[in-house]
Amino acid sequence: MSLPGSSILRDTITMLLAGGQGERLFPLTKVRSKPSVPFGGKYRIVDFALSNCLNSGLRRIYVLTQYKSDSLNQHIFEAWSIFNPELGEYVYSIPPQRKLNNDWYLGTANAIYQNKNLFSSERKAKWVLILSGDHIYKMDYLKLLQYHIDNKAQLSLGCIQVPKDEASRFGIVGVDQNYKVESFIEKPKSPSEIPDKPGFSFVNMGIYVFNATTLREIFLEMESKGIPANDFGQDIIPYMVQSNMDVFAYRFIDENKKAQPYWKDIGTIDSYYASSMNLLSVSPDFNLYDESWYIRGYQYQFPPAKTISHEGERVGRNLNSLICDGCIISGGLVERSILGPNVRVNSYAYVTDSIIMNSCNIGRHARIRRAIIDKNVNVPEGYEIGFDIEGDKKKFTVTETGIVVIGKNEEMPE
Repeated sequence: MSLPGSSILRDTITMLLAGGQGERLFPLTKVRSKPSVPFGGKYRIVDFALSNCLNSGLRRIYVLTQYKSDSLNQHIFEAWSIFNPELGEYVYSIPPQRKLNNDWYLGTANAIYQNKNLFSSERKAKWVLILSGDHIYKMDYLKLLQYHIDNKAQLSLGCIQVPKDEASRFGIVGVDQNYKVESFIEKPKSPSEIPDKPGFSFVNMGIYVFNATTLREIFLEMESKGIPANDFGQDIIPYMVQSNMDVFAYRFIDENKKAQPYWKDIGTIDSYYASSMNLLSVSPDFNLYDESWYIRGYQYQFPPAKTISHEGERVGRNLNSLICDGCIISGGLVERSILGPNVRVNSYAYVTDSIIMNSCNIGRHARIRRAIIDKNVNVPEGYEIGFDIEGDKKKFTVTETGIVVIGKNEEMPE
């Protein structure tokens, strides 16, 4: 018999892993962790998993931080201090504290292990939901929790179906007819197929529901046997499957309401750029405008965006772009671009196919093409970015596809 949703939610602790270093997103991660990288103009990557929690009704959330966490901690405090601790609701940032040994977090599972006191029996936790702060998707976690309970599972894995010929770069979950997990293999050459979906494989999404008691016992058991337990994908899940424990795969139900399920790990600059630019489509793959599934982020107290036109050719225009509050396009042209809060585009400037983050100033007659410019950058009058790739490579980070990336607070070399 299914339990009431409210009872399940009250007895669930959410642990959100947000310590990702994000080396392949450098220089966007030069001064911040991957989950705190801005996305979509007004959001951070971590906002999407946290918004899923909010929309799912989860109110007890720990965000486990590690690398360059200042920006993330500030964002969590400013944007997510929305619950009442007096009612047992909270979003807390938890830094590594070397609680159980002298190590920092050694992997996804070790981060949970070092904070196992947070889901102790005294905290009335029956289930532990473990999430990644690096991914962009929409998911109702209550449906996953209900599935876990109905199957009397000890561990349930969120899985997304991917064509078999594209699945070999992921962790593959092999299942039987009832979706009980029979194998878990990282990046196999020949991924196993889903029994009722030939030609497709189940990919691990890094979303886990454990019985709290089971998770505590597994850590103790593996420790007593001297078996490494640092990573869920490499250590914990294979051990539980090989021990014939009740591990089940949960087919991802996408609340994004598109024909193709959307789940993105924004792992590289090129994938970050492509996912961002897709938001500008007439019908983007990820819908930011769904009033039944709000995405929350920090709301800057800036005035509305505006365009200013002067005489002659000094016409402020934005075409097919996302423009955040506080932006002023004064006699310049912005097309197919994303402008974060408080960006100024001055007269005769031209910005196309680019991402300009908070509080940047684009000088007169400057031209910017296929670029990502991080916060607080001043682009001087007449400066050009993205029109001479070989020249840009001598001054900035340039990806294989020719995206020019300028770091936060970076000064423009001559």
